[in-house]
Amino acid sequence: MKIAIGADHAGFLLKERLRDKLLRDGHHVVDYGTHSAESTDYPDYAEPVARDVASGEADRGLLICATGIGMSIAANKVPGVRAALGTSEEEVRLVRGHNDANILTLGGKFIEPAQAEKLLDVFLSAQFEGGRHARRVAKIGRMERGGAGMDESRGEKA
Repeated sequence: MKIAIGADHAGFLLKERLRDKLLRDGHHVVDYGTHSAESTDYPDYAEPVARDVASGEADRGLLICATGIGMSIAANKVPGVRAALGTSEEEVRLVRGHNDANILTLGGKFIEPAQAEKLLDVFLSAQFEGGRHARRVAKIGRMERGGAGMDESRGEKA
């Protein structure tokens, strides 16, 4: 699988560890940086990862900042991206299975490296369940394209 990754200074060390794990596991990794612990801005790394994932250039993405939230907010500005913060294995299974998340974000200050490795494994192995969840993800896509996200046939506001 081709994985695009990025981190700011707060996520640098965890990114390095997870990049090495991905490579050991046989994945193709595109590392957008940062490449040091020097202070930097998380949107600079969220954008290229998000664009690679949205375009299909990468199968999935991984972004790490202090909380994981800034990366998630920035990445989700790119249409086609469904970036989600992961804090537990069950949560990551659900964001893949129900929301078809294509980028996992992690909080480098709040997660132990061994747990981050487990979350990454779950993220890469879990599959989107489709069904009723596909309808919901499609509504998000319509919202991104400026269309109505609601379904009038279900009595929802258009």
